[in-house]
Amino acid sequence: MKARPDGPQRSLRLRAVGLLARREHSRAELVKKLGPLGSTEEINAVLDQLEQTGLLSDARAAHAYVRGHAARFGVAKLKYNLRSKGIGDELIAASLTQEGMTEELQRARELWRRKFGKQPSATASDAKEWARQARFLQSRGFSTEIIRKLLKAPDDE
Repeated sequence: MKARPDGPQRSLRLRAVGLLARREHSRAELVKKLGPLGSTEEINAVLDQLEQTGLLSDARAAHAYVRGHAARFGVAKLKYNLRSKGIGDELIAASLTQEGMTEELQRARELWRRKFGKQPSATASDAKEWARQARFLQSRGFSTEIIRKLLKAPDDE
């Protein structure tokens, strides 16, 4: 029978499990959130134990993030956000190629339809509207090529 951790490690474990119960976190996120509560060695010991028991998984965190955010963001923004969560490039690539993730142009088109619904016309007065729509899509992480295709002919399949 294993002895249960006591003292600081137990409270760190409880806090970490509580955070993981709300949503998947990467190891780097938990290190950052638990940092003020214990030493680096204590935190690493707790996180190692959580990884061994399967409660903590960077791969699962990356897949969950992509699944939850792919409809609103392009590949560039998804990659950036995953890197900021401490996910490695190999896991990012695997998460972005997971099944069920539709083509980027299709996702951009769906997002554009929900937000704008109509294509800006070719008049000079609508150049501002075209630029506004392009900036919106760019801020969501869609590539310039995707934005041009979409705004040039949004209904082409």
